[in-house]
Amino acid sequence: MKPMKYVILLGDGMPDWPIAEKENKTPLMLAHTPNLDYLAQNGDAGSVMTTPEGFEPGSDVTNMSIMGYDPRLYYTGRAPLEAAAMGVKLGPNDVAFRTNLVTLAVTGEGVAMDDFSAGHIETADAHEIIRALDKELGGGDFSFYPGVSYRHLMVWKNGEYKMKATPPHDISGKAITQYLPKGDGADRLIEMMNHSQMFLKNHPVNARRKAAGKKEATSVWFWGQGRAPSMPTMKEREGLSGAMISAVDLLRGIGVCAGLEIIRVPGATGWIDTNYEGKAQACLDALKRVDFVFVHVESPDESGHAGSLEYKVQAISDFDRRIVGPILEGVKAMGDFRLMALSDHPTPVAIKTHSLETVMFAVYPPIKGIHAEQFDERIRESSPLKFESGVDLWKYFRG
Repeated sequence: MKPMKYVILLGDGMPDWPIAEKENKTPLMLAHTPNLDYLAQNGDAGSVMTTPEGFEPGSDVTNMSIMGYDPRLYYTGRAPLEAAAMGVKLGPNDVAFRTNLVTLAVTGEGVAMDDFSAGHIETADAHEIIRALDKELGGGDFSFYPGVSYRHLMVWKNGEYKMKATPPHDISGKAITQYLPKGDGADRLIEMMNHSQMFLKNHPVNARRKAAGKKEATSVWFWGQGRAPSMPTMKEREGLSGAMISAVDLLRGIGVCAGLEIIRVPGATGWIDTNYEGKAQACLDALKRVDFVFVHVESPDESGHAGSLEYKVQAISDFDRRIVGPILEGVKAMGDFRLMALSDHPTPVAIKTHSLETVMFAVYPPIKGIHAEQFDERIRESSPLKFESGVDLWKYFRG
């Protein structure tokens, strides 16, 4: 008898708010989602609060909880998870910081966060900048490590971490002054941020980007700090072998800490141009050798942060047609399986950041036979199947 196969398909940030100009429909309602709807109509449909009390609704804690890891026990910060994905080893007193390349702009209210992604800067351009910043600002206690697109890492040896640092995607269009790092060691971070702005002003990459009509990377922005986590692997905890498929280091880092195989799909970008077909095929190939595969698609979340309804509807439709559909058909031929589609948190286009609300899920084949007509926000009210935590949902999914 073949072992049960488990698949989680996660469209980051899909849930949203009703949009008045669109007859109070949400992006999920506007998108073409026949495969997600099939799961809701023929599987179990319900809702779950993925963010534990006292935490912010970030993709770090929400995805950890969906995989059955209680953030109250295992979460130490976002950046250490990304460090794990990048193969950066942290000493016991080292502190990792997520380091965005951002675009700042002068407005009537001062300097504002114009773009938290520096125009979704290409990885090659970003690597050139981060390597230059490491030579300019690194050395001694500070080291910079290049990641993907705008997402990078800084490690402070024996550094401070008990400070408040705001995610740049939470302050799009806002003046940055009140959101700069605060607390022990914050002055050193602010000094480096200011230094980076002077250094990047005349950097050759920015000159090329300006000439091409692209956003310039005008500053670094530090946030998500923490020390290295310690958590059991999925094999130790559940007896499952597994794989993680994602374009972003955060999810890869969770996968590394969970002892999963990290599958890097060529052309996976975390944006609407990502290689959906490559991810779907990688999932089906991985299921031939492992018990559990987690497929993460970042594009709906990025579209929400960009405040683009058009891109978000496209991202959700592409997730349905190019990820959910092919993987569902593929696993049906593999024997016993259980597949769950869901999101980690809402990212409403109206506010361009995450909101603290429940998310919808669909599990197929059904366990209790609690169906819904469509996979959208109405499941929250219509379905009696509700879970108070991602950990509880994982236990239900695992059976």
